[in-house]
Amino acid sequence: MDQISIKPVITRRDMREFLWLPWNIYKNDPNWVPPVVEEVKKKLNPRFNPLLTRGPYRLLLACDAVGRPLSRVMVGVDTIENEGKEEKEGYLALFEACNETAGTLILTHACDWLSSLNQGVRQVRGPLSPTKGDNLRGLLIWGFDSPPVLMNAYNPPEYAGYFEKAGFTKDIDLYAYYYDLKKIDERKAARVVSYAQQKYGFQLNTLNLDNLEAELEDIKYILDHALPEDWSNLTPPNLEDLKAFTFQLKDLIIPELIPIARSRKGEPIGFAASIPDYNRVLSKMSGRLFPIGWAKFFLNRHRISGARVFLLFVIPEFRKKGVSGTIFYHLLLKAKELGFTYGEGSTIAEFNTPMRRNAERAGGYHYKTYRVYKKSL
Repeated sequence: MDQISIKPVITRRDMREFLWLPWNIYKNDPNWVPPVVEEVKKKLNPRFNPLLTRGPYRLLLACDAVGRPLSRVMVGVDTIENEGKEEKEGYLALFEACNETAGTLILTHACDWLSSLNQGVRQVRGPLSPTKGDNLRGLLIWGFDSPPVLMNAYNPPEYAGYFEKAGFTKDIDLYAYYYDLKKIDERKAARVVSYAQQKYGFQLNTLNLDNLEAELEDIKYILDHALPEDWSNLTPPNLEDLKAFTFQLKDLIIPELIPIARSRKGEPIGFAASIPDYNRVLSKMSGRLFPIGWAKFFLNRHRISGARVFLLFVIPEFRKKGVSGTIFYHLLLKAKELGFTYGEGSTIAEFNTPMRRNAERAGGYHYKTYRVYKKSL
């Protein structure tokens, strides 16, 4: 313990060590998918990540006696989200550790730093997304036998023990469902979908990139009205976050994989967001776009054979009226048209029983679990 020192990321060298630490940890793990370093770097820049403008944050590195990095974590406070909350909280993201000692030490230090801010923070949760989005949320605690799909986390099984030894307990589990598209017959749903649309008077459009501002406002409306009030652990993103997240993914989006349902009056009532599983390509790029990363990306695009559905929401007035089934049916048709053979629906909160049942009825099976932890300060 005495030989490990913890420092904030300040210099370019510090940042380089923070970004590249995972390569030391996962170099022999065939299921790890290297992130694109430049994209991670953007998430750590307030110019591209609005979360970092909404409160204090710090990137921390733990190093051994000769300065080699052993663990890392991002810690911060979203003061905007904390407004009006009785129990203000901090967040953790991008945790990695070479061993238990370095892992528990940096988690403890991050909690101590939050307590020292004098901002009334009484709890910390994590790992969360470094943008407070739906990417890299939770520790993988079950389902280590396959690579993650795009924007989902992957980590060694030991990480859960590091969090628990540092005093963290379970906050919530999040489930991922796998779909073998070759075994799903979309014809069974076609008649039901047609009947539901005629009876309840809604139609489906796909995301219009030429009118993106208005489309995002509609999606924001759905999110604000679809999230139940008792889901205190899930907060709808503000419009600024939504725009930043969409901008980051814009080059990867296939508009037909983001259907928006609207009522007869044209009001937004539901949507889904899905994206091809580019992890099959990213695994070939070793974290670099340049000098040959983009070439590898385009040469290997044919390897993409699946997609991840990471959001599906319907406002309360249109639930149990076939809207979510119609959205899923549309996605299934498009996925098969693109030649995809698998899909993943994730992540679904363990307490969201209706969505879990819908996932299972549609042919999905639970194959991975992610856990978000919490700790009182």
